[in-house]
Amino acid sequence: MTVVELPHTGVVSPIHSLQLVQFHIRQMPRTIDSKFHISTLVDNFGTEIDADMVKAYCNSANVSYQTMTKYLNQYKVRRGNWNVSDDNTPTMEQSPVTVERVLPTTEVETLVPAKDDTFVAFGGFRDLKKVIQSHQFYPVFITGMSGNGKTFGVEQACAQLGRELIRVNITVETDEDDLIGGFRLLNGETVWHNGPVIDAMSRGAVLLLDEIDLASNKILCLQSILEGSGVFLKKIGVHVTPSNGFNVIATANTKGKGSEDGRFMGTNVLNEAFLERFPVTFEQCYPTPSVESKILENVAERLNIPAIGEHTDFYKHLVDWADIVRKTFNDGGIDEIISTRRLVHIVRAYSIFGDKMKAIELCLNRFDDDTKLSFMQLYTKLDANIVLEGD
Repeated sequence: MTVVELPHTGVVSPIHSLQLVQFHIRQMPRTIDSKFHISTLVDNFGTEIDADMVKAYCNSANVSYQTMTKYLNQYKVRRGNWNVSDDNTPTMEQSPVTVERVLPTTEVETLVPAKDDTFVAFGGFRDLKKVIQSHQFYPVFITGMSGNGKTFGVEQACAQLGRELIRVNITVETDEDDLIGGFRLLNGETVWHNGPVIDAMSRGAVLLLDEIDLASNKILCLQSILEGSGVFLKKIGVHVTPSNGFNVIATANTKGKGSEDGRFMGTNVLNEAFLERFPVTFEQCYPTPSVESKILENVAERLNIPAIGEHTDFYKHLVDWADIVRKTFNDGGIDEIISTRRLVHIVRAYSIFGDKMKAIELCLNRFDDDTKLSFMQLYTKLDANIVLEGD
């Protein structure tokens, strides 16, 4: 067996009894005719063609074997063999067909995230950025409390570096078909479609596995990929090797050991061998009060809230309030916490309703009544201009 590397996809396809061939179809248009296919096939293999050659070409050209043999029917010598010599060339009608993209090329729209002017770097962001900038395959596991910017940080690191990012939100139902790919029905035919993992590998993009601790053992289909050795697509007999720059980053609220306190229901204990394939783990805490104040100011500026005393005082009180709540939580005094994301929710509500206490109350309604009341009472102790009804 000889192996042929398809240069534009990074895909390796097994071909029997063939010499090494490099296909020249990189700029192939989306709609082409039979003459184009046959001409390209002859350019690569010569005029005497067998079934293995056709299959190899189909894998590269993203056209089905059935379609290609239909084009070659007029040149058939015997089953699985065709002769496309000049002496055997009838007049061909050019009938346009749509190319079925089974293994997509990298020449498609960019997936680089947009830069967000509200973002403020903190914690392990600079180290994360160095990993992504290195273009090395070096999987990273990021763990931390909910709403502290884990995913946002990965997106903005890629945005600043101009790196493509493919994000996959993991659930307990996520399986190999969701991640790697599978067969889909297209125009009455069963066609293989790549999953986001294969797309990221072929593009040399960063793959973000968000909330990975929600996954079941079905996530183990990524074992070989996390070793950097690629993956064999057993359903279609193709081996995919990662392009330069491909990397995997996972985010989680736990360290893959489950949630004993019940705060993160649905998280699972991940396979130890799976976790060992992440060389480093970044522990992300909530930002410091000064950083969090800057985040809220940036959000307020985007929302066109004037940067004057009463507004900026509000952000300062929110940050101090959240800091006290978190310290009390860490000491075991309460069971709930105010995240950075919730502070941003409050500022957005304030921009809509123009009422501080209403904004806070609406964003605290997700908590039970006792927790909500205690949080609101704490805030009024920090902001002298606010009086809670009933006090």
